[in-house]
Parts: sequence; C-alpha cells; structure tokens
Amino acid sequence: MTAGVIVAGGRSIRFGGLEKTVVELDGTPLIKHVADRLGSVTDELVVNCRADQRDVIASALDGADPRFAIDEIPDRGPTAGIATGLAAVDDEYAVVVACDMPFLDPDLLAYLLDRVQPHDAAVPKPDEWFEPLHAAYRAEPMAAACERALDRGEDRIVAPVFDVDYEIVGREELLANGRLESFESIDTPDALALAAERFN
Repeated sequence: MTAGVIVAGGRSIRFGGLEKTVVELDGTPLIKHVADRLGSVTDELVVNCRADQRDVIASALDGADPRFAIDEIPDRGPTAGIATGLAAVDDEYAVVVACDMPFLDPDLLAYLLDRVQPHDAAVPKPDEWFEPLHAAYRAEPMAAACERALDRGEDRIVAPVFDVDYEIVGREELLANGRLESFESIDTPDALALAAERFN
C-alpha cells in the first residue's frame, strides 16, 4: 500500500491571484490531472492545502475522495506542506508531487516508489537541481526531517532530504524509466497556454 500526496498550499503569486490548482487545462482542473496520474500508482490520495482552499479543491477533485491535510499555519512553504501531507498518510511510503505537474509520468512515479525502498527518500535529480516535490519517501522519517528543518529555520526544500537515508535518482536512470516531462510545472498563465497546445 502506498500513498500519493499533492502539495497545493502555495499562493500562486505568478498566476495573478487566481487559484492555480483549479484553473482548467484541456477542460479539466489542473489538480485533477495531477490526481488522476498520481492515483493510477497509489492506493490513497492526500491533499495538503490551506483551509481556504479546501472546498474549491474538493469540488475540482469530485469523485477522487481525497484526504485533506490542512496547514495549521499557512504560508510556511513547501517543506511544511510535505511534512503536513506525509504526517496524514496511513501507508509507510508515499510519493509527493506538486499540484501543478499535469504531465506526471505514472511509470516514473511507480519507479520512484520501488526505488525508495528500503531507504527513506528517492529524490530525482534530472539536471543540476533536486526535485523534492516529485519524489518518494518513507512517510514518518521524512515528515520528522521536515519538521526539524523548519524548527532550525532552514527554508531550502532539499534540506530535509540530507537528514534521512536518501538515494539520488539521476538523469540517466530517470530516462531509462520514464519521461522527463513529468517534472514540468505550470507556473504562469503563459505556461498554461503552452501546455494546452500540447494536450490538443
């Protein structure tokens, strides 16, 4: 049994104040694309978000029946979102993704879930950057590592990874097991328009 966690508590500042999670891409809310792809390789769905987002996200995910992990203190950043989401799962392992990745590759997600065991984290590094919001974790130790990072004022999202037993999944390994478009995020209205062209 494995869980899928969607981190959706950001403010979508680059989206001009719109609630990015539910903007439509090819007639479907952005977060629903993410949930559908994530749900194909996991047994339960957890959505981390702010309290004021819950209703609109629940409507966008109608039929998906997610568990909500609400930020007690909003706007603490993605490390807090990962911690809150992982603390809410029932399963030992979970894959964590951002809410704005509509091209998620289920094969790659499944590979990461295989790759993480028996470690605490399997974090892709497709180029010079790590991708902690497209990674697989052992839920309990990673949630604890995130909380420790927050307690010491560390705001780099990758910092908690270095505090657990982690594996780096490099570019060649990623290419052998999936598609790199899985890491693409929709950060602006222009990016959404370009993504829509690819869905047609």
